[in-house]
Amino acid sequence: MTSRHSTRWRRQALIACMAWGVAAAWPGPADAAPAPALVSGTTHFAIPAQPLSSALMALGRQADVQVLTSSAAIAGQHSTGTSGSLKVEAALAHLLKGTGLDYEVIGKRTVVVRQRDFTPAISYRSPLSGTKPSVPIVSVLDAVQVSGLVLYDVGFLGKATRGATRTDAQLTDLPQSVSIVTRDLMDSRQAFEVADVVRHVAGVDYVDGFGGPPLFRIRGFSTGNGLTDGMPNGVARIEDLPPLIGIERVEVLKGPETILGEASVANNFGGSVNIVMKRPQAEPVRHLLFSTGRYDGTRLGIDLAGPLDQQGRLTYRMVAAGNRAGRTVQGYHGQRSGYLAPSLAWQGDTTQLLLGLEYIDNRVPVADHTVLFGPSLAESSSFHTLLGSPDDHARFRTRRAFYMAEQALGDTWSLRSRGQYVSQHSNGQAWAFADTQRFGLTEATASTYRYADAFYTLQNELAASFDQGALVHDVLLGIDYARTHTGNSAASGVVTGAAINAELQPDNLLPSVNSQDVTLMRTRPLGGSWSSNTGIFAQDQLSIGESWNVLATVRHATYELTGGDAPTTRRSKWVSRLGVVYKPAPDVSLYASSNTGFQVDALLGEDGRPLPPSVSRQIEVGTKLDLFDQRARLTAAWYRIRLDHSINRISPEPPHFAEPGPGQTNSGVEIEFQGQVMPGLDVSTSYTGARVRNHDGSLPYGAPRHQWNAWASYRFQPGALQSWGVAGGVFARSRTRGRVESGGYFAIPGQLSAEANLTWYGDTWSATLGMKNLFARTLYAVNAESSFVPVREGRTFLLSATYDF
Repeated sequence: MTSRHSTRWRRQALIACMAWGVAAAWPGPADAAPAPALVSGTTHFAIPAQPLSSALMALGRQADVQVLTSSAAIAGQHSTGTSGSLKVEAALAHLLKGTGLDYEVIGKRTVVVRQRDFTPAISYRSPLSGTKPSVPIVSVLDAVQVSGLVLYDVGFLGKATRGATRTDAQLTDLPQSVSIVTRDLMDSRQAFEVADVVRHVAGVDYVDGFGGPPLFRIRGFSTGNGLTDGMPNGVARIEDLPPLIGIERVEVLKGPETILGEASVANNFGGSVNIVMKRPQAEPVRHLLFSTGRYDGTRLGIDLAGPLDQQGRLTYRMVAAGNRAGRTVQGYHGQRSGYLAPSLAWQGDTTQLLLGLEYIDNRVPVADHTVLFGPSLAESSSFHTLLGSPDDHARFRTRRAFYMAEQALGDTWSLRSRGQYVSQHSNGQAWAFADTQRFGLTEATASTYRYADAFYTLQNELAASFDQGALVHDVLLGIDYARTHTGNSAASGVVTGAAINAELQPDNLLPSVNSQDVTLMRTRPLGGSWSSNTGIFAQDQLSIGESWNVLATVRHATYELTGGDAPTTRRSKWVSRLGVVYKPAPDVSLYASSNTGFQVDALLGEDGRPLPPSVSRQIEVGTKLDLFDQRARLTAAWYRIRLDHSINRISPEPPHFAEPGPGQTNSGVEIEFQGQVMPGLDVSTSYTGARVRNHDGSLPYGAPRHQWNAWASYRFQPGALQSWGVAGGVFARSRTRGRVESGGYFAIPGQLSAEANLTWYGDTWSATLGMKNLFARTLYAVNAESSFVPVREGRTFLLSATYDF
């Protein structure tokens, strides 16, 4: 393992190992402090023969312990594996057999793996002068430089991230709020899509899209294009994200992420969503997933992984899934999806290489919604009325090829390279409504579109970790390049004169958009067809003693836009991030940070040239507290983001030129708690108090002031009910506003939804019966306009099962 990790654990291991060596100088154990012991009891292990690095990772996951080691100590080492119900010490001894390595326990859940020490004789007999008194021979051990940390998640608690800084780092060492949705939390919520879990993260709003799947806002701003495995996407990948069976974890990064290269023309000043995909591994996986629900339809997925050679150097992963649903509540033709993701990995003594492919085909019906015929929700169309045509939908097809490589350059430096190529094709058709409040009549508008987008991303980095006395540096130097081609082959059109009376009937009122009765008129597309992004990146994660950590990052970003008849536009800017962490105690972190965002704009202004770029600045302060023997964490953060130009305004008439919107200042408080509070009981809760202020004095809409989330999962401990588990929780938000197209606002009431499920666990399979919207409430989306008010109504049941074969 060549990645650089938490300096806190490095020093802790160093001090422990030096103390062990000095202790050898004392004559007997009576004067020595008792060695700490690992957690008691036995654990069922299933770790096959594989490289020692991945075997230690498997042990850490299966036993919930942290393993610290040096990359040099385990380079090229292999393990014969272990299996059965064993104590952690016994399992670790099996893994290290024949490697020449040993381990030292430094905490209840922490061990250090290092070279085995030479044990000298405790006395000697001189042939010249006879027997001498026993003389202790002191051998002080060399310091162990720990530069590798086996990272893992504990239940609902994410311990570390690479997405925020491009290097593996403990969350408590970061001067930034990062929310992690772990694999266990996804499974507990009986979730299948990213939207099902990200919407419950503090600071995140779930936003329905007309003619497509949902989007997300973080701290009041769109998430932009997002990241996949830390690589910025050139086109938004919210519409075609893989199902959760193909995802290891989801990281929500708070604040402007221009520093990571996520600085597309989409608005991402509040943060970004980083999707971490499942990877090949030597530990075998044979996982089958099945679910069925009234409106969710039937889902089937399979996840396979394991070694392809006896040494475990060559490994694979194959994930495939599909979904088919009959119809939505209102009667739109249901969802269809297919997913396939094969990948291969090679791990040598100093080299790691990963190659993978991904294919997604996702058909999403228009969201169930109503329209308003008056100034309030009380005058909306019936929820049971089918608006438009049953064929209204959006379809997304994405092909992705990617690689990740890492090469150790001695004991200090390593070279990392990764890249992806993504090709997207999307199309859709839908009926929309306008002038819904004019004399109780509504005008139907038919639209269709077809897009073909492609982009690629390349990142190359040099990483190093070295000490300078009391200072420890984790340095990263990198250069990256991204290029995106965006275009469309069909535009939207309008059909006028299709006036519909307010007394709508629950029938199929309108034909398919593609029928002969509908004639579309083309309109001129906006924006450019090519954009490129080049960045030079430098970062230093500096540790000063045991109490201080400093994160300093700078990036020189250059963006180039080319499109249509407009001249090429080139923009460059230095962006920076600076943060400080102070630890008054080992389990307490206080932090403050400043972060800059920079974003070009591809839309054309009235003069035919792209709009000026937008610049934002965020300041954030917060605290992170490790609780319950470091198995849970409480995070509290206050932020303020000031943006000079907000969402663009576009002329409704051809040629549809744009103009910058007013500036915006968002501020708020976010509180999160995740972790295990007692054996079997995992909890995830959050609170968001947010305020959005438009600089032109206009009122924000779709922006609740308060949001709450609470989720708990309990698996009964040994006893009569030990095969059973229960989970449940609530999500609530305060009232917000919807927007009327002709001007003005209407009120959207506060919401509370509840979910619960019951699980039976067998030796190789489990089954869960869940209930969504427990109290059968009418649930309105956070965003709404008078002609599109997304609604979820009714109680639904979902049965899911997993089988490990």
